[in-house]
Amino acid sequence: MKTIQKSAKLANVLYDVRGPIVEAARQMEDEGQKIIKLNIGNLAPFGFEPPEEVVQDMTRNLSNAAGYSDGKGIFSARKAVMHYTQQQGIAGVTLDDIYLGNGASDVINMAVNALLNEGDQMLVPAPDYPQWTATASLSGGKPVHYLCDEGNGWMPDLADIRAKITPTTRAIVVINPNNPTGAVYSEELLRGIVQIAREHNLVIMADEVYDKVLYDDVRHTPLALLSEDVLTLTFGSLSKAYRACGFRAGWMIISGDKSGARDYIEGLNMLANIKLGSNVPGQYGIQTALGGYQSINDLVCEGGRLRRQRDLAYELITQIPGVTCVKPQATLYMFPRLDPKIYPIKDDRQFFMEVLRATRVMLVQGSGFNYPDNQHFRVVFLPYEDELREAIGRLAKFLEQYRARYARSAAPASAPVADLAGKKEEAVARAKSVL
Repeated sequence: MKTIQKSAKLANVLYDVRGPIVEAARQMEDEGQKIIKLNIGNLAPFGFEPPEEVVQDMTRNLSNAAGYSDGKGIFSARKAVMHYTQQQGIAGVTLDDIYLGNGASDVINMAVNALLNEGDQMLVPAPDYPQWTATASLSGGKPVHYLCDEGNGWMPDLADIRAKITPTTRAIVVINPNNPTGAVYSEELLRGIVQIAREHNLVIMADEVYDKVLYDDVRHTPLALLSEDVLTLTFGSLSKAYRACGFRAGWMIISGDKSGARDYIEGLNMLANIKLGSNVPGQYGIQTALGGYQSINDLVCEGGRLRRQRDLAYELITQIPGVTCVKPQATLYMFPRLDPKIYPIKDDRQFFMEVLRATRVMLVQGSGFNYPDNQHFRVVFLPYEDELREAIGRLAKFLEQYRARYARSAAPASAPVADLAGKKEEAVARAKSVL
């Protein structure tokens, strides 16, 4: 029988957030083992509930949600997103500029598929949210990763961005607040990115899904505020700030200079119509979520649950010898580093597979976020504090054993016991002969 091969377009697709380590964990669960899952920002399993009024509005409107919506989404939800942009001070956004999708991932796919031709390049941060890299590849394009500088708080390196632009570069992706590092970019840095996009006629794709999940009174600047003369697509969703991952409700906002993008926007409309609209019950939650009380503020403020868990995870992780971490300013994640002098890891996926099997704690290695070394990993700090202590405690014990194992293997080899015994006998014989 002829073997059926997967598409060559999948060669550069990576999504280890749900990859081989997750499959191994599922097998372990089938065997009755309890796994602590620090691999994905899925809030509901950890007791984070969506706002009650959002659930009530969705429930009340279920009888109206059985049919297809307009390709771009229902009127009330799109209008709510439009008003939200106006509250942020973003100019020139109309109802026609709002597209709803099955989560932000759905409209990200639309935006990239409508833009890239075969061989076109798209700049993506490293580390990144891996869907961006995957979508560029599946669209026939080429993701090109620009580096974010860990030594500078994980800020994008503007010089590296400039160095990687070619005549076929079509767009730049900016993930702010950043997943997986938790960094929030300054207005000055964002202006620098906008200037590069302006000079090279790049479309800006601003992933701002975590724009409300902010700590320590950090402020987030919507990139669209700074790019009025550059075509900008901004992505958001109910998944994180509203703890509603399973509702699959997200949006895309087109802003900036649309005068030269008529053909591209026609392509977006075509793709929106082809998919016959997105999940309608989820759309009915958007208006209430954006216009209602922002309960996320209670979770991220001092004393709030997410803030406490971030602080605890950071404290515990950085107490482990040879582990450093830039403290996240936002999101649900941190991206620690293992000192290669202490942890000489050749294959980080294999290393964290070993972590899973030894500790029953599931983490994602840094290469799963397209970061070019074997020394990083992402920690999700969603579990309750007791479980977080347990998980990081198990990791700390594993790393202690790893350090001891590596120290033994790196130590100079000592003489075998038999050889030592023989040398002792020779010495005694020589001494007797002298006497």
